[in-house]
Amino acid sequence: MRNRSKVLQAGFALVMVAAAAGCGGDGAGGEPVVGLITKTDTNPFFVKMREGAQAAAEQQGVELQSFAGKQDGDNEAQVQAIENLISAGAKGFLITPSDSKAIVPSIDKAKQANMLVIALDTPTDPADAADATFATDNYQAGKLIGQWAKAKFDAGGKQAKIAMLDLNANQVSVDVQRDQGFLEGFGITNGDPNKIGDESDPRIVGHDVTDGNEDGGRTAMENLLQKDPSINLVYTINEPAAAGAYQALKSAGKDKDVTIVSIDGGCPGVDNVKNGVIGATSMQFPLKMAQLGVEAIAAYAKDGTKPQNTAGKTFVDTGVQLITDDPQTGVEAKDSAWGAQNCWG
Repeated sequence: MRNRSKVLQAGFALVMVAAAAGCGGDGAGGEPVVGLITKTDTNPFFVKMREGAQAAAEQQGVELQSFAGKQDGDNEAQVQAIENLISAGAKGFLITPSDSKAIVPSIDKAKQANMLVIALDTPTDPADAADATFATDNYQAGKLIGQWAKAKFDAGGKQAKIAMLDLNANQVSVDVQRDQGFLEGFGITNGDPNKIGDESDPRIVGHDVTDGNEDGGRTAMENLLQKDPSINLVYTINEPAAAGAYQALKSAGKDKDVTIVSIDGGCPGVDNVKNGVIGATSMQFPLKMAQLGVEAIAAYAKDGTKPQNTAGKTFVDTGVQLITDDPQTGVEAKDSAWGAQNCWG
């Protein structure tokens, strides 16, 4: 469910990060084998996932075999990783799909081999191709920063002029959910909640795309400032885009007059909250995603139990926390000091 700058890389060569394949479903020490397949092994989000998975594997008495790509986007690498885990007789695996649709036939093959398949962060398409998805509620993440921004602007008696810095033109689920969650939190609900950019509210100056990275954030912010220099509130799909938006605002001499909100919870983003670059961000918990996923496969290996979705949702919600050093009445939050203790990257 998550799409950030890491999601927008090209190519993808398989790297097996850990462990040789065991036999008959057991590792070298006789433990059940559990797999972790991430998009890369260098992005801090996935590094934290691997840390969480390894810690949980040691606690649960299973052997973790981790796979990753040098770059994001090559479905074939993830297909090969699944083949390796099937050959190893793994009890199941966790995967952050690079191509949510193209990976489904390989997942089906794994399930035919009685493996439990859990998607982390990004759902498969269709979502029920995996046995479960452990992820952030991206709509709620957007809603929290929207509620915080509304409370701040209401308290200051200011009329918002909003720039929406989204991911790309493809209307992918994480992009739509974060964008629309923010708007609902801010009180703007006059568009289709499943579509970006159809709102008619005059407070919205416009939408632009960032590709989830700093350069894209800078360019998108420059474009929207040209459209309306009076922008005073900026929503960003993620913290790298927020950093780029801030640079554009600073170059225009407007950094002191504009509030930026974002989503991620990476340590650089938390630092930007502390330094006043970002007003508030919604923190995700990749370590928890992986820990819970390994625990679920360990339980399945023991007695066949499968994980249950969070009540009222189509996935297992691994939580989100608003981080800000400018708390607003009625909006629960933690400060950047707490964020620094719990961030990733």
